[in-house]
Amino acid sequence: MIGYLEGRLMKKEKERILLLVNQVGFEILVPVVVMETLSAKAIGDEVSLYIYYHQTERQPKPVLIGFNLEAEKEFFQYFISVEAIGPLKAVKALNISVGDIAHAIESGDVKTLKRLSGIGDRTAHKIVASLQGKMNKFALIRHEKEGAMAPADEDFIQMVMDVLVSQLGYRTTDARQMIADAVEKNSTIASAEQLFDEIYRGQRQ
Repeated sequence: MIGYLEGRLMKKEKERILLLVNQVGFEILVPVVVMETLSAKAIGDEVSLYIYYHQTERQPKPVLIGFNLEAEKEFFQYFISVEAIGPLKAVKALNISVGDIAHAIESGDVKTLKRLSGIGDRTAHKIVASLQGKMNKFALIRHEKEGAMAPADEDFIQMVMDVLVSQLGYRTTDARQMIADAVEKNSTIASAEQLFDEIYRGQRQ
């Protein structure tokens, strides 16, 4: 199973790229929001992507789908769990940022979800019904990938810090401030899930 690839950009098309990794060229489907972040990349530049690997009896030819952040890949796996949304449809649908899509799901904003390519009113309602209540973490994703951080320890605050920085794309200083603000507002927080919820509420105020 392929979960991550790093190599040189050989070719860039509208919905896919060709990535040279150890003398092997991998054809990777890329959602619009990810392709936008690759717009400044030239042929020969280094590119690294988290990969969703798709292969079934109905789709025997392996399909690789690329994402900048591990959290974007995780969101994608939730997204394709919705009835009538398969991986290939989902790739075309992601034409606005994952953070904005996740926020729309949490707030029941069907109008925004209908802006997604190929998503009509019925499917938009299905997305909300299936995923609402599971998207707070993904609603915090920032569009640009920034920074890195040391691995988390057992403390849930440190774990949230790690997720904000290494998965969701926040700067370490920004993540630290977001956590501090959340804890100040709610001193009863006792788990990572509660902390994410409080951070999410704080960012939307």
